[in-house]
Amino acid sequence: MSLVEHVVEIEDVHKTFIMGKIKVYALQGVSFKIKREEYISIMGPSGSGKSTLFNAIGGLDVIDSGEIYIDQVDIAELDATELAWLRNRKIGYIFQTFNLLLAFTAQENIEIPMVFAGVSREERRKRSKELLKIVGLSDRARNKPGQLSGGQQQRVAIARALANDPAIVLADEPTANLDLETGLDIIELLRNLNKEKGTTIITATHDLKMISISDRIIWIRDGLVDRIEDRADVEIGTVD
Repeated sequence: MSLVEHVVEIEDVHKTFIMGKIKVYALQGVSFKIKREEYISIMGPSGSGKSTLFNAIGGLDVIDSGEIYIDQVDIAELDATELAWLRNRKIGYIFQTFNLLLAFTAQENIEIPMVFAGVSREERRKRSKELLKIVGLSDRARNKPGQLSGGQQQRVAIARALANDPAIVLADEPTANLDLETGLDIIELLRNLNKEKGTTIITATHDLKMISISDRIIWIRDGLVDRIEDRADVEIGTVD
């Protein structure tokens, strides 16, 4: 059975937040599709709805209406247990604050998603070592986060996101807390993983350097899709 072309499908998604007496219309009818193995950057100014959309795709925020399909599964129809299963096996998360457990080593942090997926101890050790090698940290397996630089912690976070061989990796501002050189290294690593492993990568970012490695850029403004552009069509000098 062949895989479907689109791994993510967003249909007329709405999300409203209540802040005191004010209604904030974070998403106002967003629709688009993402192909399998694409590298997508979601961009927009602060308050545009970019982060809300990102969290909705990952099942971290519950939408008010509309449909979000991950590998043909409507996540709005899932109960808490089913949603947790899908997130654990279909989606890898990379957060700008790394979100590593400080008491655990790099290798143990990578193994955590596999524990919840029921992977055997032997297989966890094997896969975590392979992932550490992929992200260039084989010699840091026993180091805890406090003994790693910011770039090294982000590499561990990337390896953890790949632990269960997800269909999608969601990266929230993956270069935000890194210096320029380290940020470029992380961008290159993500693109290589996209090319070599065929993982669909979706980033929510302000980092214009992401444009050069993205297949398409989805621009969000005022809770709406402002435009969707292929990389070749984006003129950096006119980005807003």
